Amino acid sequence: MSVELTDVKTLRANARKHVEQGAVTEGYHADREKILRLLNESLATELVCVLRYKRHYFMASGIKASVAAAEFLEHANQEAEHADKLAERIVQLGGEPDFNPDNLTRNAHAQYVAGSSLKEMVLEDLVAERIAIDSYREIIQYIGDKDPTTRRIFEDILAQEEEHADDMSDLLKGL
Repeated sequence: MSVELTDVKTLRANARKHVEQGAVTEGYHADREKILRLLNESLATELVCVLRYKRHYFMASGIKASVAAAEFLEHANQEAEHADKLAERIVQLGGEPDFNPDNLTRNAHAQYVAGSSLKEMVLEDLVAERIAIDSYREIIQYIGDKDPTTRRIFEDILAQEEEHADDMSDLLKGL
């Protein structure tokens, strides 16, 4: 497939059109409203995961709790970083990040399941990571080459979610 490059004069002229749209130029070919919806659903997913991991961090007890609690806290902080990246991208695309607590569990892909024992907590975190992995993989495939910046954000988050799943799987084996 051959790609024709736009001449500099046209690039400059196009950059002045619809300047109020910021990063969204005429070259943006994704369905912006659908991308914003996917980003907000993913934001909700990350925020629900932050809350679940935080609860697990504080509620972890038992002989192996210190190792698990350290992982829970690390993952909570990383999920919060993911949420920040997603919210920033939503704003770049001219949308509004949805932090409304009433909408979080409704829009999140993963569920908030508290878990009563350390083993249940780790299991629920592993299930949530597996949901995020499949969901983000599908989003990446859906985006394709239509929005490389958003795709790259999801690819980076996906890689870390896979690490989280490995960590939870290892913890689960040790319980």
